[in-house]
Amino acid sequence: MIVTLTANPSIDRTVTLDGPLRRGAVHRATTATSHPGGKGVNVARVITSAGKSAVAVLPGNPSEPLLQALTESGITHHAIAHPGAARVNLTVTEPDGTTTKINEPGAALLPEQLEALSASLRDLAASAAWIVLSGSLPPGVPDRWYAELVAALRTGPAKIAVDTSDGPLRALAAEFAIAAPDLIKPNAEELGQLAGTDGLELERAAEQGDPYPTARAARSLIERGGPQTVLATLGAAGAVLVTTTGAWHATTPPIAPRSTVGAGDSSLAGYLLADLENAGPADRLAMAVAYGSAAAALPGTALPSPHHTNPGAVTVTALTSVLGSS
Repeated sequence: MIVTLTANPSIDRTVTLDGPLRRGAVHRATTATSHPGGKGVNVARVITSAGKSAVAVLPGNPSEPLLQALTESGITHHAIAHPGAARVNLTVTEPDGTTTKINEPGAALLPEQLEALSASLRDLAASAAWIVLSGSLPPGVPDRWYAELVAALRTGPAKIAVDTSDGPLRALAAEFAIAAPDLIKPNAEELGQLAGTDGLELERAAEQGDPYPTARAARSLIERGGPQTVLATLGAAGAVLVTTTGAWHATTPPIAPRSTVGAGDSSLAGYLLADLENAGPADRLAMAVAYGSAAAALPGTALPSPHHTNPGAVTVTALTSVLGSS
C-alpha cells in the first residue's frame, strides 16, 4: 500500500485555450475540467489507476466537492475535518503545451488538525510500503512540519518519500541529520535550492546532453547525510536518479506536450509502482520517466494509467563517473 499526505489539497480547474494566452484579452475556452488535486492526491490517483492500493490522507469535509470527487473516482481516502474549504487552483493550457497556474493559498489548519493528520499517517504506516509527503503546506503551518513527520515516521517499517519545495524543502534539508527521508523528488529548480547551484543551469545542461551536473548536485545531498535516493525530474530532458550505489539518466522520445500538470507527481508514482515490483534502479527510473512523459502528453489535469505509458521507449544510461560505479 502507498499512503500519501496532501496537507493542502485542491480542486484543480483546467481551462484549455485555442490560442496563446494574452494578458488583458478576453479568451474563450475550448474545454474546462475539474479534478481532485494536490500532489499527494495525484500520486494516489495514478497508483490506484494502476490497480495498486493507495490511501490519500488529507484535510476535508464530507460536504466538500473535493471528497465527493475522490469518492466518485474510487480513490480511498482518510479525511480530517477542518473549518475551511479546499482551495481551487486554476490552470490555463495553450495549444503548444505552455501551462500557466494560479494557486490559491488554501485553508489554515489548527494544531489539533495537524496532529490528527500525523496520527493517521502513524496508524497507516504499519501496513504501508511507502509514505509520501507531497506538496505545499497550508497557511500558518510551520515549514519544519514535514521534517517533524519524517523524524516520527522513519523508525517504522514504511519507506518515506518527500516531494515539496521552497520553505518546507529547505527546512527538511536543514534537519537531514534526524529527518532524512528515503527518497526526495525535486525538480531542477528545487535541487538547485538544496545544492546551492542554479537549477536552470542544471536543466539546461541536461537538455544539451550533460546530466552530470544534476547527478553531482543530487549526490551532494546524499553525501551530507540526506536521503538515500534522489529522483530529479528535468522536464523534457528526462530525469536523473542517484542512489548510494549509482547514478542514472533517462530520456524518452519527444512528445507533443499538452499540459505539465501532474507530470512530476506521475513520475514519482511511476517510480513507486516499479519499486513495488522490486525493480532495479534503472527500471524504476524508466518507469518514472514513462509516467511523467505520459502525463505531459495528456490534456488538462488528466493523469496516466498503465496503457498510456511505454517504459520500453525510455533510454537509461548509467553515469558511472559520478560515483565510480554503476
